[in-house]
Parts: sequence; C-alpha cells; structure tokens
Amino acid sequence: MLAGMTTTPSTTLVLGGTGKTGSRVAAQLAELGLNARTAARAGADVHFDWDDPSTYRPAVAGVDRVYLVGPVMRTDFAGQVSAFLDLAEANGVRHVTYLSAYGIDQAPPQVALRAVELDLISRGALTHSILRPAWFMQNFSETFLTPVDGVITVPTGDGAEAFVDVEDIAAVATATLAHPDAHAGAHYAPTGPEAITVSDAADLIAEVTGQPVKHNDIDRDAWVEGSVAAGVPAEYGEMLRMLTETIASGRGSRPNSDVQNVTGAPPTSFAEFARGLVSGPKRPVSFGS
Repeated sequence: MLAGMTTTPSTTLVLGGTGKTGSRVAAQLAELGLNARTAARAGADVHFDWDDPSTYRPAVAGVDRVYLVGPVMRTDFAGQVSAFLDLAEANGVRHVTYLSAYGIDQAPPQVALRAVELDLISRGALTHSILRPAWFMQNFSETFLTPVDGVITVPTGDGAEAFVDVEDIAAVATATLAHPDAHAGAHYAPTGPEAITVSDAADLIAEVTGQPVKHNDIDRDAWVEGSVAAGVPAEYGEMLRMLTETIASGRGSRPNSDVQNVTGAPPTSFAEFARGLVSGPKRPVSFGS
C-alpha cells in the first residue's frame, strides 16, 4: 500500500440475521475478524422489515456486501427484493450473496426465487454469488421435521435427499462474502455427502438418542391442510406440496463437492449431525432462513 493511503474495512449486511443461516453467517464472519451487521424484524443490530421500505436505507448505509435472504413463507416477493437491490446498489453495495433453493435454476422466471436470481445476474454494478442448498439437516432439530412423540410426519415417501448442515451452508456463504472477487458469478448448491430418506434419518436419530423414532409418510393433501391450519400461509402450503413431491418422486438433491471445493472441508454427514444433537426443550417451529 502506498504511504498515506487508507482502506475502509468492508461491512456485510446479513439479512435474516437471527435465522438459521443468517445467524451462523454473522458469527463466522466475526470469527474471521470481518464486520457484520445483522438485520431482522427483532433481535438484530438493525430493524429490517421487507414490508416496510423505510427500513431498507438504514440497513444498507455504509455496507458494501449483503447476505440476501428473501421474505420467508412468501411466494410473491420478487418486486420487494428488486426495490431493495436498487437502493443497495445506489448506496454502494458491490456484492450480494443470495440464499436461493436447490433446483431453482430450473424454475420458470415468474417463480420469485428464480426471478431474484435473474435480477441479480442482470445487474452490472455489483457482483453476486448464488447458493441453492439442499434441505437443511436442522429441520430435524429446529423446525418442521422435528420428531414429535417419536414420529417425523412428512409426505416424502421413499425419496432421498442430500440433507445439508446449515453450518456448511453458512461456511460457503461466508467464503463468498469474505472473498467476493474469487466467487463473483458463482452458483453453488451445498449438499451433504450422501442422499438418504427421511426413514434413514429417523433411524440415525433413534440410534444416537436411544429413543424410537419413525417416519410417518402422511397423505400429502392432509399434511398441507394441517400445515395451513397451523398457520402456514396457503400459498406457501402449495410450495411445501411441491417440495415434498419433488423428494417423493425421486428428484431430490444429490451429493456434490461444492462444500469441499469452497471451504476446503468435507460436508457434515447426517450421522455426524445426529451425534451433535443435544437433549432439551424443543425449539419453536420456525421457517426462517
């Protein structure tokens, strides 16, 4: 560096900063000595609400990188995210890492997750990295796949999925935010090292907990109706229908080397995840990312 020159430390805005991936991304950035600003409706460094555009500008002030997590349990958010990206770009953000979903690159452009991907790809003033992870292993400990009275109820049949540890997703995201130039334009699909069925997962959880756990392959219509009755928006219930049908039909995610290639470490196996489970009160159901 030339004498007298200074550099401004980068700061990453972590949307969904109290969620499953966002909280871990913020923690991993901090471990690297990098500045992270968490944003959420409550409990974060700054208040952020997708339905309140007045919260966008304070969140992006002074940041040059964003970990982007769209509104949860919604299917109509592309316009809101686009407006946020316009503001972020105008305020000096130069890189965005976006949490999408496995296989969304094959979805029609009107699907919100894909629409946001295409929006990012089209922007020339900022770089992007897109993450399309498999189903989270933490769904079995924190959300809708948590065993209740020894039963995991979900209509996935005998279909397999390469469930991925959220810590591994966060590690990939952190790498892209710490070194955005090295990952500009990259599209990663973090997965676990093996594809297993929900019944396989139940057996592994039973093995480490010493308690019986089984998979209840419930009728899909009944499961979606129950989810909606429990508070899931009806339009998101249809998304859950599609996601579970994808696995049940044998089109679930398959293992790849993205976690290893990006982080230098192998992805966590489901057996390792299961061994890391701790006993205690169940966390409340949350579909946050």
